[in-house]
Amino acid sequence: MPSENQNKYYIMYAIVEIAGLQYKVEKDQQLYVNRLSGEPGDELSFDRVLLTDNGTVQVGAPVIDGMSVVAKIVEHVKGDKVIVFKKKRRKGYKVKNGHRQLFTKIEVVSIGAGSGTAKKAAKKEAPKAEPAKLAEVPAEKLSKAAESKVETKKEEKSEDKTETAKAANPNSDYATVNFGENHELNYHLKKHGLSQSKGNRETLTELGSELKEKLGKRVLTHEEVDSLIAENIAKFDEVKK
Repeated sequence: MPSENQNKYYIMYAIVEIAGLQYKVEKDQQLYVNRLSGEPGDELSFDRVLLTDNGTVQVGAPVIDGMSVVAKIVEHVKGDKVIVFKKKRRKGYKVKNGHRQLFTKIEVVSIGAGSGTAKKAAKKEAPKAEPAKLAEVPAEKLSKAAESKVETKKEEKSEDKTETAKAANPNSDYATVNFGENHELNYHLKKHGLSQSKGNRETLTELGSELKEKLGKRVLTHEEVDSLIAENIAKFDEVKK
């Protein structure tokens, strides 16, 4: 067992988190970790120490306050090549790629309280684009953006108006019956319980043309066709039971 004086200046080993992974480290140990930012010779301090053991185990919750591991960057290296091969059978799909992981070789300088003069290790982060402030945007761009929004709203309103006008127009395609479409004729025949035969469709077409001439209209509405069938129901064949 080490003495109390040795415990003050020497830590046998520590569990530390480096670049998202946990490592068991000792003084003067060299190990490979995920790529760190820095140049060879730089010293980095890692303050996420989870456990230390110098004869007495000290466990953090989750880390130990005031404790850090100082390490020196030895070199930046690449790992062995890994072949990634994807294939889908009977599809003619094959893709082959190679990958080499980036690592940093570090050497543990010291394990103890405080970080000394070493700088803390920082993760590589892409610079975030700051949102443009209104004061920095030219007034011309703001006015153009407002005008474009107004134009889009006007276009949407005009489209809504045309749709409502079509629905309100009795001569629109939705409100009138096209006698050249069999499915529309069958719909009205079925509605009155009549056979959807070719003869019934021809009878309905003849009655419709007579009614158009009588009213002087080019098209007939669904209501007019229904009343036409009801008035001349005897001329149609009923559904055979």
